[in-house]
Amino acid sequence: MSHLPTIEELLQQERDYRFNNINFDFNAAWTIGSAIHQKASEAKAPVAIEVYAFGQTLFLSALEGSAADNLEWMKRKRNTVLRLGHSSLYAGLNYEKSGQRMEQQTFINQAEFCDHGGSFPLLNQSGAVFGAVSVSGLPSQDDHALVIHGITTYLNSQK
Repeated sequence: MSHLPTIEELLQQERDYRFNNINFDFNAAWTIGSAIHQKASEAKAPVAIEVYAFGQTLFLSALEGSAADNLEWMKRKRNTVLRLGHSSLYAGLNYEKSGQRMEQQTFINQAEFCDHGGSFPLLNQSGAVFGAVSVSGLPSQDDHALVIHGITTYLNSQK
């Protein structure tokens, strides 16, 4: 099981893992998704993986043991990221800290949003969200860790 990051660590990740407009494209999405797929395959993790940007899914993969429900969870996690501008794990920890989880919020449609970890925003240098990378199938912090692995693999390859 992966380390459960603190709210402060999650905010630092969102500051550290940003893209400039010229280094994120369809190939970047493929590289990120493929890195996650490879690591999940090696661990025999039953996950689904999505890289979503510019209003469309650019990478989608489902590993053995995953289910159609994982696609729905990814969509809900992604919607949370796009709405709040923070990782879905941050949303969960922040709602928990406030004493009222997302599912208790009357203004949030539970069929469309959730605050479980596993989706991280794709951010440009100014912090604007242009997409999300999502994983579903493991505990929240493990889904989140796979996403971070994919993003850091790509960013490190660009140095």
